Amino acid sequence: MSRISTDQVKHVANLARLAITEEEAEMFKKQLDAMISFAEELNEINTDHVEPTSHVLDMKNVMREDKPQEGLPQSEVLKNAPEHQDGQVKVPSIME
Repeated sequence: MSRISTDQVKHVANLARLAITEEEAEMFKKQLDAMISFAEELNEINTDHVEPTSHVLDMKNVMREDKPQEGLPQSEVLKNAPEHQDGQVKVPSIME
């Protein structure tokens, strides 16, 4: 017995502004019914003692510690700039 009807498939297709044929509606009905069956199988699994998680691996904070450090000297930074003026990188104007 199917858990979803062809009319429901057509209704959802209409809501999504999709034009589907009768054959496509039947195909999608079978596919959606299989998805619903799988979701029902998952609902039968006992998860009483399973901790909620946001990641499958036991990861905490994997980023490095943020430590202040000395930046590059101004001369080194300006060496890579195509244009510079008065110790600053010169860029094209974007405002009139």
